[in-house]
Amino acid sequence: MQPSLWLALAGAGVLISFTPGAGAINTMSNSLNSGFRRSIWGILGQQAALVVHILVVALGVGVLVASSPVAFNVIRYAGAAYLVYLGVRQFLHKPDLDQEKAAALRNEPAFSMFRRGLWVNLLNPKAVVFFLAFMPQFIRPEQPLLPQYAVLSATVIVIDILVMWFFFAAAARSFQRFTHDAHGQKVLNRTFGGLFVGVGVLLAAIH
Repeated sequence: MQPSLWLALAGAGVLISFTPGAGAINTMSNSLNSGFRRSIWGILGQQAALVVHILVVALGVGVLVASSPVAFNVIRYAGAAYLVYLGVRQFLHKPDLDQEKAAALRNEPAFSMFRRGLWVNLLNPKAVVFFLAFMPQFIRPEQPLLPQYAVLSATVIVIDILVMWFFFAAAARSFQRFTHDAHGQKVLNRTFGGLFVGVGVLLAAIH
């Protein structure tokens, strides 16, 4: 990939990663509940979903999803429902100042965080449609495809990890002061729960 084309790809990747969405909300929620360092597991789950989306598009299956209203809508509504479920669960979560229970929450298994991050990004068919429009701009069909897809994937994923971890997860640390009392916890739970539900509703409503 030419340096100028790679720079354009990197710039587009930065803009995409900084766009608030379900991944950013999930990252901030993980950072608040489990700590900045452990939030990386949810971020890695989200990247695994990006790899799946890229593979789907690269193999041409994305064209089928984008051209089939039924397939697209099934995935879209499943993703929206999952986000709403996460939001309602967090919105209704009762504040808990018990130190042992708080420690258990902060020690959520890494695989659980990874799995949630995976599903948050995987159940977003708009990502497939986006990559269908995004990837061809940086792929030259007359050149070997595998190295190009490898560079594109690595660039997008590394940028997204850096933005998610060092911007969104780090930004969530400023909310830590709200976790020390019941009222603050309730505000955070309802805020992030409402954000999850809002993103889920938008995913279902916007065509």
